[in-house]
Amino acid sequence: MKSYPVNIKPYGEYAILLEWPNEVAEDILCDILDFMEHFRTISGTEWEMVPAYNSLMMVSQGDVLDFDRSKQLINDSLFTRATSRIKRENHLWHIPVCYDAEFGIDLEEVAEHLNISVNTLIEQHTAHQYLVYGIGFLPGFMYLGGLPSSLEIPRRAEPRLHVAKGSVGLAGKQTGIYPQESPGGWNIIGNCPISLFNPKKEEPCLVNVGDKVQFHSIPRAEYDLHKIEAEVGIYKPKRILLHGQDT
Repeated sequence: MKSYPVNIKPYGEYAILLEWPNEVAEDILCDILDFMEHFRTISGTEWEMVPAYNSLMMVSQGDVLDFDRSKQLINDSLFTRATSRIKRENHLWHIPVCYDAEFGIDLEEVAEHLNISVNTLIEQHTAHQYLVYGIGFLPGFMYLGGLPSSLEIPRRAEPRLHVAKGSVGLAGKQTGIYPQESPGGWNIIGNCPISLFNPKKEEPCLVNVGDKVQFHSIPRAEYDLHKIEAEVGIYKPKRILLHGQDT
């Protein structure tokens, strides 16, 4: 695994921001996740860590940080991990989406903009595996990278005040699922009947940063069935274990 230069700087009294090169790349995200796993093994302090794209926010759960001391600990971890072999466990999740016109309110407009048919759009959207680069904006909102260039489309010029829970959208080089009803400016092409975020659980997010997601198209009847199954707690999304990369 390639190592990258990392910029370390204070971010208030309780947090430190680590910045990798300003690129969106799977190798960089893997480097961040590998660092997190290694740091947890050498640090006796409780930290909350929030990875996203090319950065890592580290928040102390204890006293005000001694930045110089913390920076040295981080640098030691960045150096020593080069000789360690940490294997992360990530998963590939198969997520159902209904692309019916009732849910894909921008589907035809997006297809026209991309100069492809609706069927081709759906086929391309479901053919790829998307890497979870970050979770944010809304609790449980996954930023999924790896969208094929043929599906890249700008955000809507006028965001909507209400985007339905489960809406699957496209924006720029990304796709994602709205975990709850909210305002939003992504182009909506379908809806997912299952919830991937539950604040009542100890681990609210079903999917983690570093996991991958692949969508599969389902008809309306199956959508309704899965929605009921999810509501009563018996729906189990299919997942496949992906072996982590050694550092």
